Amino acid sequence: MANTYWFHMQSNNGTTPSNAIKFIDLFCGIGGFRLAVDGLAQEKHINAKCVFSSDIDPDCQRAYEGNFGEKPAGDITKVDENAIPDHDLLLGGFPCQPFSIIGHMKGFADIRGTLFFDIARILKAKQPSAFILENVKLLVGHNEGKTLKRILQTLREELGYHADYRVFNALKFGLPQKRERVFIVGFKSADAFAKFEWPEGNLPMIPLRDILEKDVEKKHYASERIRLSRWSKLQPTSEPTIWHENKAGHISAYPFSCALRAGASYNYLLVNGERRLTPREMLRLQGFPDTFKIICTGSQTRKQAGNSVPVNVVRAVAERVFKAQDWIGKEHQNKYPFTSHAQLRLLEKKQPYGRTTIANGRKARTALSV
Repeated sequence: MANTYWFHMQSNNGTTPSNAIKFIDLFCGIGGFRLAVDGLAQEKHINAKCVFSSDIDPDCQRAYEGNFGEKPAGDITKVDENAIPDHDLLLGGFPCQPFSIIGHMKGFADIRGTLFFDIARILKAKQPSAFILENVKLLVGHNEGKTLKRILQTLREELGYHADYRVFNALKFGLPQKRERVFIVGFKSADAFAKFEWPEGNLPMIPLRDILEKDVEKKHYASERIRLSRWSKLQPTSEPTIWHENKAGHISAYPFSCALRAGASYNYLLVNGERRLTPREMLRLQGFPDTFKIICTGSQTRKQAGNSVPVNVVRAVAERVFKAQDWIGKEHQNKYPFTSHAQLRLLEKKQPYGRTTIANGRKARTALSV
């Protein structure tokens, strides 16, 4: 596959220019947030430097260190917030957790014991100019919306940030993966918040054929029994598709992937109903460039990719935050800042997509709706 991604990873020279925009990378995983901000800074000729990262998973730490040259700190709950370097921007994809006494209006006591509390205590101690947080879409309706309401209340009323949230689908940002995530942004400055505009997305999707590897090892193929079972219900098309079987046994075939999941069944997603995605393909579906080194085993990398953020979406949100903070000059503001060659081909062809679904043994052809 030709490398169609919008930036090349750059090495870390270990120095921080005095005028650099400093950021920290919490719950960093294998570095999706970092890739997005590093790529934005590289394209816009901005001095930006990650000054601290943290993740509790040893395998993620190894992958992160192998690609960025820095080993993230471990358990963030054991890190003194005052020991974290000063920074301008906080990034974090924190887990969705219930707040045991949510809504009791006890300030930080309401969120203590959750990992969001660690984000809040760092924001309180270091007062960065802005932050970008990411979570699963379910956070919006979690506990009848009370969890998100309490998070926003903490950010706005107790920490003094102007904050907003929006749900985005990676499909709208060029990636052939239906992955919906909620993003929360915040600014200390009311002026910056007033200037902030959410990205619209609407970028053409990279064709699945440009994501898939040409030569795939036999170990990635499903058993003959599973392949024959899938093919008895649906036949592959001329264009590659990814087949998804839900818990009820219904199969859907799309020209994109359903959301990658860290704990999903081994045969949850099958390319043309016959093989599993390779680790490299899963990373590509999340927007990771081919220059990203696969450090860990295949199973570990699948888990890491399933837990990662969609890099293209983070990149788009980060650019709007940088613009609102006046960290980007107007001469660098492009309409499609990370359009790939594959995306340009789609713009020219305006190729429609469709999907085939099977329910109770019946085939149906429908227009793609996401």
